Amino acid sequence: MSGAPPQAATRWPAARSIADAADARAGVVTRQATADELDGVLARFEATWGEGRGPDRSMLQAIAHAGGTLLVAVPHEHVEGAGILGAALGFLGWAGGVHLHSHMNAVDPAARGGGIGLALKLRQRAICLEHGIDEIRWTYDPLIRRNAHMNLVRLGAEVVAYRPDFYGRLGDRITGADRSDRFEVRWRLDSSRTARALARRPQPAWSAEGGLALDADFERLRADAPADAARLRERSREAFAALAGRALRPELDAAGDYVFTNDDPDRETE
Repeated sequence: MSGAPPQAATRWPAARSIADAADARAGVVTRQATADELDGVLARFEATWGEGRGPDRSMLQAIAHAGGTLLVAVPHEHVEGAGILGAALGFLGWAGGVHLHSHMNAVDPAARGGGIGLALKLRQRAICLEHGIDEIRWTYDPLIRRNAHMNLVRLGAEVVAYRPDFYGRLGDRITGADRSDRFEVRWRLDSSRTARALARRPQPAWSAEGGLALDADFERLRADAPADAARLRERSREAFAALAGRALRPELDAAGDYVFTNDDPDRETE
């Protein structure tokens, strides 16, 4: 592994094995995109967020050429017409320390729920550890419960900031006219918290100083009852803004709702 930091020699093989196992469970191979797959990657992003809502092809070409984490998930065995089932894009940043910012992760709607999004994230982790990067960050809509569960429970990331209207008005296929409020999460790739999550060990029962109940399917609520969704958004903005300066962070409880805690994020179940 030419040019890799010495500590990577002991960490990345295990991470690669975890990523390979996730691929096998999802029935895909996750890897760097090739030059002839860039149109397919662009199509996957635009199918998720809408035409013109992501990078253009020239940007994808530059990222791929530079060796950035432009990843695809393709069927493990040839499936006629299946093409690219998932794609992910990340780039390096150094605000608060060098890290990968994982910006986009898209999966074919027909293949969602099968572990492809998880496999892409775990491949990003393996690549980062191979190159001596031990942290990935990204943002997510804090009201989408399945994403909160994936990020905080299944992967072991933790919320480090609340970013109201982070992207401004998106107007894309997912967000529509809703606000682009986001949690920023930090995934410490070699932490005991991440090890607990990837081993599927139970989370602690977090001590709580307040919280916020989530709707089971906020995206459906936003589509079917926009007034109710808007009210939940406003309640969440008040609740999350109140965390500033209180040394509290959101975690998910056993019911899938947020609790606000100052517990050690790395602690195990007692």
